[in-house]
Formats: sequence, C-alpha cells, structure tokens
Amino acid sequence: MTSLSLKVDPAQDRPWDNKLNRDLKTLGMFIEVYCKGQHPDAEKREISAQMATGQKATPRPLTLCPDCEKLLMHAFVKRTHCPMNPKPQCKHCPNHCYAPKYRAQIREVMKYSGMKLLTRGRLDYLVHLLF
Repeated sequence: MTSLSLKVDPAQDRPWDNKLNRDLKTLGMFIEVYCKGQHPDAEKREISAQMATGQKATPRPLTLCPDCEKLLMHAFVKRTHCPMNPKPQCKHCPNHCYAPKYRAQIREVMKYSGMKLLTRGRLDYLVHLLF
C-alpha cells in the first residue's frame, strides 16, 4: 500500500478545517468511483492519504490506477493549499490553480462520479454538483 502524506501547517489557524476534510474525502470518493468505472482492467493499488497532523484524509484506503493516483495527489495538494476562504467550487473560482491537463480530468471525474452516485441514491451529492 502506498501512503500519501499531505503537508499542512498545524500551527495555522484554519477555521475551515472541517470543510477541508470533507472536501478531501469527497475528492477521494469521486476519483475512486471514476477509476472503478472507467479503468476496470487497469492495475490498481491501495493508497492511504494522511494529513501531516496524522489525521486520515480519507476514511479508508482508496484503490486506484496510476493515472487516478496522480490526479488524486494533484487534487489533494491543490485543495490543501487553496488560499481562498471561504473556498468556492473550482468551477466558480477566479484563480484556476489546477494544471490544464488535471483540470480537464477532474471535470470528467466530477461529471461521471456525480451522476453515478446520484443513480445509486446518494442525493446528498446533488447539492455538491449544483452549488
């Protein structure tokens, strides 16, 4: 199992840490759903994401192919270091910090996984898709 460690300065006063944790868990889940559906035959491995504080970034290890693992790492780093407070959804943000390749990939992931989760009855993610 590969371990991904995210560096966040614990000395910073970050009142939006709960939102950060929720966003990281959502990103991990969306990327895993996408990987499972779009790359079923790709070789995968478990990824365990952990904050520098020791807190898990995802509730359980994620099973991802190498391409989705790279996207996950890029997304986690960008979200963790986002200077916006409060953070808007990336599609509404005036500063696009994702590299163009990853930006196109994350859009595809959000579209695919959002629809997949909605058809599975995860209506709580409808709010995430719409707002």
